[in-house]
Amino acid sequence: MAEQSFQRERACFVVTDGRRGMENQALGLAEAVARLTPMRILPVQVPRTGDLPDPGPIAPDLWIGCGMAAVRAAGEHRKAFPDAVFVYVQDPKMAHHRFDLIIPPEHDRMRGRQVFEITGSPNRITPERLAEAERAFAGQIAALPAPRAAVLIGGDSRHHQFTPEIAGALLERLVWLRAQDIGLMITTSRRTPESFVSALEAQFGADDGVWLHTGGEPNPYFGFLAGADWIFATEDSTNMLTEAAATGTPVYRLMLEGKPGKFARLYSALEAHGAVRPFLGRLDRWSYMPLHETERAARRVLEIMTRKGDI
Repeated sequence: MAEQSFQRERACFVVTDGRRGMENQALGLAEAVARLTPMRILPVQVPRTGDLPDPGPIAPDLWIGCGMAAVRAAGEHRKAFPDAVFVYVQDPKMAHHRFDLIIPPEHDRMRGRQVFEITGSPNRITPERLAEAERAFAGQIAALPAPRAAVLIGGDSRHHQFTPEIAGALLERLVWLRAQDIGLMITTSRRTPESFVSALEAQFGADDGVWLHTGGEPNPYFGFLAGADWIFATEDSTNMLTEAAATGTPVYRLMLEGKPGKFARLYSALEAHGAVRPFLGRLDRWSYMPLHETERAARRVLEIMTRKGDI
């Protein structure tokens, strides 16, 4: 009988403070690694201050963190799990020695021996996840007029301001899209000003051609991405722009007030890839290769694990 070869299932800690934007980046990378090698993914939520919780009896083979709470936890976890490969998503700003691999966005221009830059941020977008979400929300999406646009709305950030003037201009853009008989799937975030959420509800609450999601479960975010002919995303969010660019669907960037600084390099990279264009009041259709930076980073993680002798 021929000898059967198999790989044991490994364990991966996904360490964040629980905020969705942070968790999705680390979880997206973990899921991508798990598609390359058998891997059990264990989310570990840690506080930004105070005592760290006991991580439990399982020793991870891979540790992936995102956010400053994870940087803090890495110090203690590295002592507890010396054989694990430690990976950090984003720029940790400090304590680089705690990590075997750091995966920052290219626009941060971070340099170092263990640095592996990617365009944007890791995410959970895969063709399978999009297809699953499209099936789950098929009825609601089909009830909207076609063609359809997903609209991803962020809010204020360090570099961008969601001013009343911007809010008014954005609402005008959405009203214009509806006037073209385009179905809208709009989702807001925790950072979206309440006044703008109220304006959206007042404008579109009775419009059968608009699906407005302002929170709660089930979250149709992936379904919106899957069911869209165009995706519009405010430029404040690296995550939203990168996730949209991973779909292969045309992406329009909605501009906010402020000075983008380093994010201008992100916009240029996404435009050079062919995924994203600034929205200037005209709708076009185009195609591009979906951005696969999460998979590229996962392969690098696997190389590090192999070199460390884990595989």
